[in-house]
Amino acid sequence: MVARPPEPDLSALKIHEHARSRSGSKWLRWTAAGIGVCFLVFALGFALIGKAPTVQLATAHSVSGDTRLALLNASGYVTPRRRATVAAKITGRVIEMYADEGMVVHEGQVLAELDDSDARRRLVSAQADRDATSAALADLKVNLANAERELRRTQGLEEAGVASPQALDLARTTADSYRARIEATDEQVRAADARIKVAQQDLDNCTVRAPFAGIVVSKDAQVGEMVSPVSAGGGFTRTGIATIVDMNSNEIEVDVNEAYIARVEPGQPVTAVLDAYPDWKIPSHVRTVIPTADRQKATVKVRISFDKLDPRILPDMGVKVTFLGDEPANPQGAPRVLAPQNAVRQDNGQSVVFLYRDGKVQHRAVRVGGTQGSDVEIIAGVADGDRLVVAGPENLHDGQRVDVKQ
Repeated sequence: MVARPPEPDLSALKIHEHARSRSGSKWLRWTAAGIGVCFLVFALGFALIGKAPTVQLATAHSVSGDTRLALLNASGYVTPRRRATVAAKITGRVIEMYADEGMVVHEGQVLAELDDSDARRRLVSAQADRDATSAALADLKVNLANAERELRRTQGLEEAGVASPQALDLARTTADSYRARIEATDEQVRAADARIKVAQQDLDNCTVRAPFAGIVVSKDAQVGEMVSPVSAGGGFTRTGIATIVDMNSNEIEVDVNEAYIARVEPGQPVTAVLDAYPDWKIPSHVRTVIPTADRQKATVKVRISFDKLDPRILPDMGVKVTFLGDEPANPQGAPRVLAPQNAVRQDNGQSVVFLYRDGKVQHRAVRVGGTQGSDVEIIAGVADGDRLVVAGPENLHDGQRVDVKQ
């Protein structure tokens, strides 16, 4: 009889309490962390889905139907016809500076004064030379008067046979000599007067004045600096005192592509819109077309004058212009609706806009016409006073709730 092997005693196996508690606690921590991450992801997704996008709005507006047809759009800058960087006529050191940015000046107003000590000394020296020459001239005139008396006496004696002809010739020569010296001295006095005028002009040049009425837009020198009409002394010498602009000469300068220059002619009406004031349409007209082309840019320069100037129009402002035709854009006279160009979007080749009503946007197809400055004509789909989305996310959809950017 074969002996059976002893069966294992499983009752001896057991898990210690400290081991059981450590493994269970570890599993609970991992489970809690996973649940927390899932909750955070769900909360973040819900917040992103529920947040309304922010949009920027603009209002469509109507204009009278007799507005002229827009032929061409261009952009440029406001430029003054009279703009001068005022410089001194001489080299000198600035001792007084009266000009400052924004100052309104009239023609001849003093802008700065230079050190005039050297010029004053030259003027005093020229005046002293003139006075000395004048004094010598007075002495010569006294001697001439005496020589003429001697000549008359000698002539009488010579006629009486007392004086010899030689004595008469000597007296006549002496008188003629004084007359010649007086004429030479007169010329010297006139030359001294001319030198005085030059010295006075040098002194006057030490005062820098405004050449015309305008506004100081740049202060280019300070007290103590050297100024010169030409570049000298490297970067230590200024060539200008201040820059003055005649605001009454402001106009628009634009470059028109030479392919479209045939649409532009002098006197043509123009609508100008400053970048700083996009809702302000300024009536203007073409002043001149510069009769030359830029071969590098293939453009022709056109200058446009404002029909009426305004203090808000400043030099170097950016401006967009629309050249208008002679025929009205809508002969029937019906009012037209204009909206900003960036309010119109393209959806599958169709022009659409998003209208804002009661906190939501509405997707609407529109039919557009020509442009006028930064606006576009809406022929159908938008009414006067409708509020349109001009800036916002690209994935807007019909009926979506949005927040308006203030």
